[in-house]
Amino acid sequence: MEATINYTFENYVSEYAQSLYRYIYSLIKHPQRAEDLLQEALISAYLAFPSLKEETNIKNWLYKIALNKCRDQWRKQQSERQFLEERLPALYEEAKSPGADELFVKKSNREEVERIIFCLPEKYKEPLYLYYFEQMSLKEISEATKLPLSTIKTRLRRGKAKLHPMIVEEK
Repeated sequence: MEATINYTFENYVSEYAQSLYRYIYSLIKHPQRAEDLLQEALISAYLAFPSLKEETNIKNWLYKIALNKCRDQWRKQQSERQFLEERLPALYEEAKSPGADELFVKKSNREEVERIIFCLPEKYKEPLYLYYFEQMSLKEISEATKLPLSTIKTRLRRGKAKLHPMIVEEK
């Protein structure tokens, strides 16, 4: 169909919207994202519609806009993927880097750290001692103390929180 004064943009949308959606979906393979890209393509087309020449094939023009929106999406995904590939290893290293308490335990002498740990309430002493000095895993501590794993995790976290101010004072 040729663009004519009698045919409004809404008429073109009602005529081509379903086929445009199927086209975008065939390229993207994601229903919600295809709907979003269809909306973006229609908005772009609506904004450019008044400057359209009458001899332009509207259907081809709409499909070209939709294809360009898909290409934009692919470029965006590629740059996000590239960012994650470059940044993710650094984020992982930051996440697994030792905390202040672990550094203190490694750098300080054993007696000094034991003294600080033994100043804590009884329920925190054992998990901290087994974790830092006996190098036991959380599961092993749970089995050795006959306490649930979640209890060990909680006591270790709370014990570290109580240990941290004492470590800062010692430094």
